[in-house]
Amino acid sequence: MAKQIWLNLPVKNVAKAKDFFWKIGFSFNEQHDTPNSTCMLVGEGNFVVMLFEDTLFESFSKNKITDTQSSSEVLISIDAESAAEVDELMEKVTKAGGTVFAPPAESQGWMYGAAFADLDGHRWNVLYMDFSKLPQEN
Repeated sequence: MAKQIWLNLPVKNVAKAKDFFWKIGFSFNEQHDTPNSTCMLVGEGNFVVMLFEDTLFESFSKNKITDTQSSSEVLISIDAESAAEVDELMEKVTKAGGTVFAPPAESQGWMYGAAFADLDGHRWNVLYMDFSKLPQEN
């Protein structure tokens, strides 16, 4: 069975995408950088998100890229350690040129989250989950 999983995303400009994600706090494994791709690391487990130039992505996906201005293929969710971290990340996203499409808000009494689109329109959901407030079944 699979030993690892990673996500591949198409981007219009690898350098601009890398700069955006670096500004909001993600890191990179630059050993895997090429002019047409970069290896982004997300979270404590260093989940790999490969960012590929559109034409390179299309060459191995054998499919057209989704128009992220009119449709979504995936919503990428990441966790936060606190509500304040959610707020801070949304500020960084805005300053780096991303779009917050769902401002920070409480949900269901035990979650706090927000959502943004990166420079290429990929949608990201950020959640802080306070399990101590999770409703208990009787």
